[in-house]
Amino acid sequence: MFGISLGQLLFKQAAAGLTQAAGWQGWVFNGWLISALMLYGVTTLLWVWILRHASLHLAYPFMGLAFLIVPVLAYFFLGEPLHLKTLLGGALILLGVSLAASAA
Repeated sequence: MFGISLGQLLFKQAAAGLTQAAGWQGWVFNGWLISALMLYGVTTLLWVWILRHASLHLAYPFMGLAFLIVPVLAYFFLGEPLHLKTLLGGALILLGVSLAASAA
């Protein structure tokens, strides 16, 4: 989930580097976009490996942690605001992940 979260920050940087008039070259040669796609490729392979060794009902709730990790990383690395409601929602997600993981 950390790789997916970091990939979201890279996608944000890629989007910030594109102008309205950017042609296909702006997309194809965007280093941020290339990095994000490569990271997503690697994390997808890792996810498939995880699913070989864990049940989906145990592994998947951890993907919800990205809803907390992404805003926190965006706060620290992109200077985006971090709101109390985001943190409270993240705490609920942590509770839900803990509950789902303990139910096994």
